[in-house]
Amino acid sequence: MVLRIGHMAGGIMLLLASACGGPPDFHAPDGPATEWSAFGGAPGGGHYSPANQITPENVHALKLAWVHETPDFHDVHEDPEKPGPVQRGRGTSFQATPLMVDGTLYYTTPYNRVFALDPATGAERWHYDPQIKIDRSHFTPPSRGVSSWTDTKKADGPCRHRIFFGTMDGRLIALDGGTGKPCTDFGAAGTVDLGAGLSPHQKMRDYAITSPPAILGDLVILGAFVIDATHGDTPSGVVRAYDARDGRFVWGWNAVPPGDSMYDAEGNFRGGTANVWSLISVDPARKLVFVPTGNPFPDYYGGDRNGYDHYASSIVALNGETGALVWHFQTVHHDIWDYDVPAQPTLVDLTIDGKSVPALAQVTKMGLTFILNRETGEPIFPVHEKPVPQTGAVPGEYLHPTQPFPEKPPALTRLGITPDDAWGLTFWDRGVCRRKIAALDHGPIYTPTSLKGTAILPSQIGGNNWGSPAIDPARNWLIANTNHLPVAARLIPRAECNEDAVAFAQKSTPYCYANMPLVSPLKIPCTAPPWGTLSAIDLNSGDIVWTEPLGAVGRGLFSLIKGGANFGGPMVTESGLIFIGASMDRKFRAIEITTGKELWSANLPTTANAVPMSYRLGENGQQYVVIAVGGHFSRLSPPGATLMAFALPE
Repeated sequence: MVLRIGHMAGGIMLLLASACGGPPDFHAPDGPATEWSAFGGAPGGGHYSPANQITPENVHALKLAWVHETPDFHDVHEDPEKPGPVQRGRGTSFQATPLMVDGTLYYTTPYNRVFALDPATGAERWHYDPQIKIDRSHFTPPSRGVSSWTDTKKADGPCRHRIFFGTMDGRLIALDGGTGKPCTDFGAAGTVDLGAGLSPHQKMRDYAITSPPAILGDLVILGAFVIDATHGDTPSGVVRAYDARDGRFVWGWNAVPPGDSMYDAEGNFRGGTANVWSLISVDPARKLVFVPTGNPFPDYYGGDRNGYDHYASSIVALNGETGALVWHFQTVHHDIWDYDVPAQPTLVDLTIDGKSVPALAQVTKMGLTFILNRETGEPIFPVHEKPVPQTGAVPGEYLHPTQPFPEKPPALTRLGITPDDAWGLTFWDRGVCRRKIAALDHGPIYTPTSLKGTAILPSQIGGNNWGSPAIDPARNWLIANTNHLPVAARLIPRAECNEDAVAFAQKSTPYCYANMPLVSPLKIPCTAPPWGTLSAIDLNSGDIVWTEPLGAVGRGLFSLIKGGANFGGPMVTESGLIFIGASMDRKFRAIEITTGKELWSANLPTTANAVPMSYRLGENGQQYVVIAVGGHFSRLSPPGATLMAFALPE
């Protein structure tokens, strides 16, 4: 449903009418039409738009242009008669970044419905419903968007332009970009069953496509989100490439140890391998595919992995034509903290010592940023293997003696926690936090999770996560949002596990796992704010340019505490603006890139935990900034499925 100014429901109108701004007069510079053709704005990511009509000088006049809403969301509350962890009752999270290609805007809802809209008005042109079966008693994986491909060998007609997307029930679907009808020459009537090649007894509920596929030439390339830390019989984390015309399987890469077959005895892809749930990048000129890997089963105990974490928590470069390994760089050795690589490997060309270097920037949950030569995988800034804690591991576990630390850029978050880091609004709650931390094992980053319990900072949500980073190619600055939230985690012997009361059963291992936020009696983190920041890094020098608190902790009195938890990511424009939602205070912001100072904000009906995008219609036409507003399954904000577009007055 499209809601336009003057015809909107009263509640949403009141919320959105409070967009901050000054007088309506402004100057809008001329500029070319621009699109947004891939999730990250380009095949190698970057979240960058060359649109330049909206500037630091006129952004104060930005207003709501249109809204598109769907009923495709749900909020599940715990049933008091069925006790269990919060994760049993998580609702949806609307995390899509739309595409704007050939004059049409495309996006997916939390239920995998695809909508095509008029990018100037938000009016619906078509929609396609893949008829997902929604099991509201389980986690509904997010859908972050679609991909676009044009068949250059085909004359104009049906399915020359195709929209590809994956579903939460394990399908890859091709639609005609003009009509939304399935491309019947792709797979079986427009669909490839991604269950093919996986062991039949592995539940497809544990396998979902959450990120849009990468497109390289005539190939559609995708990994998958695999439910981890629950049971041992998990599906394969294989990365697969399919022919964009007919859906034929072309190649696969499965993260088995060197020398092992990626297939099992039945000829299926070997299960339990590290998956690639986040966003894949491609370098079309070099025909390289860059995949950010997760962990093999389970996340939090590695004593039984038998070498299956060789390619885990890594950036892996593959030959785009064959799927053969080119290089890999591991960001965490033997990862038992769920510090998997969460964000898209982002491609950028740097100037180092006067020479142009093809680079790849990788942000991580540890708040560490690795800058690599994307042709070789070699670090551009030195990376040092440093000793890490070697005591406190549970029986059966082993610890890697060192971990990689980049010399530059500096870490974006504190690396570890001690009782001296305790903080509170009063002496009383600070004292409680200090005692909590002291009662746990604690220390620098990579202190192992113990039977006693361990204070961990950063937590498994980061540091940085899937929404970062954005790149300003003119300055070669990287923009990243970061969390600074401690947790208390522990491993529990199997005999003591109550699998109905823990989120991570880790069946078939000696331990289940539990964690919870490390907070004071006032329910605020036990470390000093800000708990969320936005930073700019100069990639040519490796230096941090600025860091500012991002958003506020919440609303009411908590709005006085700057820098709260954030989920989502930034986008930058040619005119020097950063746009970001992400924060828990339900605002959408424009920030001046050279200083990090907020210039504009709009109140939203719930949080915008997605990555925004921007486009400009026609030569010297309107520029729009679009953000998905739909809450987060953490329950810190209510769910929804509302797409909002902002523009300057015409």
